Amino acid sequence: MHDPLAGRQASGGKEHIDKHGTEKDGRIFRTSKGQSFSSSAYSSVWQEARRLAFTVEQIASPLAARPYDLRHAAVSLWLNAGVPATEVAQRAGHGVDVLLLVHAKCIEGQRTRVNGQITKALET
Repeated sequence: MHDPLAGRQASGGKEHIDKHGTEKDGRIFRTSKGQSFSSSAYSSVWQEARRLAFTVEQIASPLAARPYDLRHAAVSLWLNAGVPATEVAQRAGHGVDVLLLVHAKCIEGQRTRVNGQITKALET
């Protein structure tokens, strides 16, 4: 099966693993003492990344408030790209009903494009 992310992510991940290795349990990122990072450490870094990457309005919104939200963003991106819901659900590891109920969120900035598609469909 073709993995569209393999080329984009593998090079950076491979370089990191080649340089730093992994822990026995497979963890890639760890503290200088070989321990797991605490939840508060992840949260602190994540919030700083949001401050650096987002506009003031986006920071104030729930957009990518926590790393887990990227899962919602990924499945929404796939759906908005036209990937069939059955395929997205399979890749996300659950059924179409759960996908559409829980994960199918609108991506920031998609509403205008989608409204245009609806308008175009109604005009034909």
